[in-house]
Amino acid sequence: METLALLAGTALAGVIGIAPLRRKLVTPPLMKMAAGMLPTIGDTERIALEAGSVWWDGELFSGKPDWEKLLRFDIMPLSKAEKAFLEGPVEELCAMLDDHQIAQDRDLTPATWAFLKEKKFFGMIIPKEHGGLGFGAGMHSAVVTKIASRSLAAAVTVMVPNSLGPGELLIRYGTDAQKKHYLPRLAKGLELPCFALTEPNAGSDAASGVSFGTVMKKKVGDKTMLGMELTFNKRYITLAPVATVVGLAFRLYDPDGLLGSKKDLGITCALLPRDTKGLEIGEQHDPMGVPFKNGPVRGKKVFVPLDTIIGGPERAGEGWKMLMEALAAGRGISLPSLSVGAAQLSLRAASAYSVVREQFGMPIGKFEGVRERLARIASLTHMMNAARVMTCGAIDAGEHPSVASAVAKAYMTEGMRTSVNDAMDIVAGAAICRGPRNMFARGYNGIPIGITVEGSNILTRSLIVFGQGAIRCHPYLQDEVAALAARDLKAFDKALFGHIIHIVKNSARAFTMGLTGGLGSFAPHKSVRRHYRRMTRLSAAFALLADLGLITLGGSLKRKEYLSGRYADALAYLYLGSAVLKQAHERGYPAAEKPLTDMAMRQATYEVEQALMGVVRNLPNRPVAWLGRMLAFPLGAHYALPEDRLTDKVVDSLLDGDLNVRNVLAGDIYLPDAKEEGLGKLEGVLVKVRAAAGVKRKIGAALKDGTLKKAAPVALAEAALKAGVITAKDHKVLVDAAVAADDLVQVDYYSPEAYKKLR
Repeated sequence: METLALLAGTALAGVIGIAPLRRKLVTPPLMKMAAGMLPTIGDTERIALEAGSVWWDGELFSGKPDWEKLLRFDIMPLSKAEKAFLEGPVEELCAMLDDHQIAQDRDLTPATWAFLKEKKFFGMIIPKEHGGLGFGAGMHSAVVTKIASRSLAAAVTVMVPNSLGPGELLIRYGTDAQKKHYLPRLAKGLELPCFALTEPNAGSDAASGVSFGTVMKKKVGDKTMLGMELTFNKRYITLAPVATVVGLAFRLYDPDGLLGSKKDLGITCALLPRDTKGLEIGEQHDPMGVPFKNGPVRGKKVFVPLDTIIGGPERAGEGWKMLMEALAAGRGISLPSLSVGAAQLSLRAASAYSVVREQFGMPIGKFEGVRERLARIASLTHMMNAARVMTCGAIDAGEHPSVASAVAKAYMTEGMRTSVNDAMDIVAGAAICRGPRNMFARGYNGIPIGITVEGSNILTRSLIVFGQGAIRCHPYLQDEVAALAARDLKAFDKALFGHIIHIVKNSARAFTMGLTGGLGSFAPHKSVRRHYRRMTRLSAAFALLADLGLITLGGSLKRKEYLSGRYADALAYLYLGSAVLKQAHERGYPAAEKPLTDMAMRQATYEVEQALMGVVRNLPNRPVAWLGRMLAFPLGAHYALPEDRLTDKVVDSLLDGDLNVRNVLAGDIYLPDAKEEGLGKLEGVLVKVRAAAGVKRKIGAALKDGTLKKAAPVALAEAALKAGVITAKDHKVLVDAAVAADDLVQVDYYSPEAYKKLR
């Protein structure tokens, strides 16, 4: 019996090992079986999947990431011109912005609008040859980050023309005539653009929009013109109320065959001047009270020439491809950068307030509940900024990493939500009373906007990150799906058996690393050796469990959003952790930042492990789930969140010493003048309070030995001076700090008449 089994096994191995024989006997039934298992992909989904490029996300899917490749990757630094713009016009703009007054006026000032146009803020991405500034993704990101720390309304106003919209689409796909006409005007702000995509019944599922156009001939004046009659109802369109040119997405039909034999040409993008007859524009939505321009765009039977199609008539039907390719990169720049601006502001303000504000006789930064939140803000800010820089670096290098961009958008806007909420909890009552003194309320109101737009975070996590990533980034799956669609037996055979070998190798890697903790895997520096081992091990576990999910669930995995979301969490934190490691390498592993790196990596690896354990607990096929757990986690899950002593190290690095770590963590935002309410005054008071710390220690010692008795701060200072505990100079330093701190913790209040007018 054993001999027969051995012979049978040998024969099977021989058949599988001989490709022509395998393709004849083994592959056809497997191909038939796979046709019912692997996901079917429609044209719209196929275009979305093919958009952009595979970058580091593909390495993570491989189960064997090439860390040396990531570390060799050069992130392009800002050019001299970009630095000059950031330190000049961007600083000038931020100084002009008063977010409280913007809220009262419901608009930027006329002077601000004029400055934005004059300095070509709306033309940052437009090439110099067309009159723009020709900045890269890293610079675009740096500008948005800085402005967002000052005013969300201003940041959105600047970022939208430089993101997905007419400018980006014209650069990529416009005709020479369209580029020549529009790009110089957009760069100078002579034209303001908006892009109308979202509809009442087509939000996340934007491709299902019902806006349509019909190719027809129509008499215009004395001439008969070949054009399109458009009917559309769009909403949530940023800059629409003030836009002079509208980018419009619609499905184009050609029932009379005026352009060819195809009747349904598909989604098309066109440019409509504001004065187009029948275009209804100018009304405004009120998104969470944040006063940026946003409103509906409507029209019925609006006739426009064919040459309004972006790229000309030959680009009719290519609109979805255009949008997906542009979004593949753009999603990774604007909202992630805005999120980092909010997180850095939260960190800088909350940490300073924790030193300045005292309760129960000591700074609130000494209380562990506050320290826990401060550490979380710091860790998130560190991780988010690392991901921002790395993602923009990839885009500047020519990549269009669609999956990485989706991760950046979803998980960094969530990081913004957590950071701002934590900061508001620390600042407490002073954070909820609106007015010029408040640094958080206006930005807090805008958090749901970032969470919602460019693909809501629920959709992005549940469907896009892993749903798109599994096919786009997997080393074999896309080839298998394509071979099935083409009924190409040879191509399917090659992809399938490559996939099988890949699974076997990853099973062995995951199991071995699960037993050894990744011992022996690559690590460039001893300070981060443990983190590289964990990340390498978790990448192997992720790749294996992703394959097991795909094998057992097939096409139905797209509908298993609980599981897809967990896979997305694992992939996202593998990516975010990679960014932290890349940043540590770029900075030369500074000892002062080690606690931050350790905390961020502990958080990332914990989240990956928990997500993957959630997968094995919930895979419907329980024997496969048991096998996956045995291979990926043979010793169980044992990564933990950061311990308290690491939390203290992180917070001490923020609040003690020379504050260099704090300045590095929050070094990309705008710092107002020390006389200005809000962050400016807070930073000024922090300097005074820190200068008085030594004097306070003298008084504390005197209180302890009975030389002085407890009293209010100013009275205690007087008593200390009289008792000779402190000098006159010390007294002045102490009183100045006490008065400044007392003023800082005050909040805005209004007369009944003023309150009624408050917005």
